[in-house]
Amino acid sequence: MRRSGSLARQVLLVRVGRRGAQADVLPEPRYQDRPRRRYGLQRFHRTRLETIAPVIPAVLPQPVAVEPEGISVPLLPGARTPARRVKFALVNACTLASLLLGINAIFVAMQGDVRLAALLLIACVGFDGLDGALARKLGVSSPFGAQMDSLADMCSFGLAAPVVVYASLAGSAPTAAAAVAAALVAACAAIRLARFNVSPSDGRFFSGVPTTMAAAVLALMVVIGLPVPGAVQIAGVALLAFTMVSSFPYAKLARLVKLPPWVWLAPVLGALIDVRLTFGLIVVGYLVSGPVLWLRQRRTII
Repeated sequence: MRRSGSLARQVLLVRVGRRGAQADVLPEPRYQDRPRRRYGLQRFHRTRLETIAPVIPAVLPQPVAVEPEGISVPLLPGARTPARRVKFALVNACTLASLLLGINAIFVAMQGDVRLAALLLIACVGFDGLDGALARKLGVSSPFGAQMDSLADMCSFGLAAPVVVYASLAGSAPTAAAAVAAALVAACAAIRLARFNVSPSDGRFFSGVPTTMAAAVLALMVVIGLPVPGAVQIAGVALLAFTMVSSFPYAKLARLVKLPPWVWLAPVLGALIDVRLTFGLIVVGYLVSGPVLWLRQRRTII
């Protein structure tokens, strides 16, 4: 019966091929050969699997652990004891204080009290340095705190400082030039903070002037009231903005504190004689130190 059925199928295939296009019909293998061929194929596959089995774990990608949806990442890494939570809240309260003082500096500058707004910016600088020092000393440093500090810096030093500078230049410089200088400070501060977040940290030098120090210089410039023309002030503001996004190395405050005492005695005596001239010389000296250190490093490498 099976042979007759196979013969009938071959006859049908030949007839269909004659009706349409020419088709080559291969004779079907004998039924007795099928079990032998099927057994050989199974044996072949089993041998192949046994050969490549040890290689599969090394070739296939390892499964990636995916956090289930709806579970939030803890803001404070490590043991979340009540004492550590209080310390964590204290550090972030300093960060929020810097942010709120920056917002109030904008409101005060809009009302016309530019000097008070500059003093609020100086208070922002103080709280910005305090939160980082407390986080390291209390052992509650976290990625959340770093992001909060970056956002607060952008609000206080990237937005409030340009507004205060623009308000201080009103009347003494062209409005369009003052607006361009203020916008340049905001743009360079954003670039500086973004680059700082993705760059490896260096314990000795900053890459470019940090936004905190730039805002402190701008605020002190407004408080002291430098007796220079408006065009010179705009040029100084633009130069300070470009130094924030430069690649020149600038010494950190921790290295400056370790300088000999007689180095600090000169600015103190100069401030007693003429505070404005002393402030200008210190700022210019610090800005020039970056290119000088950069040239010195290049000569050492060469």
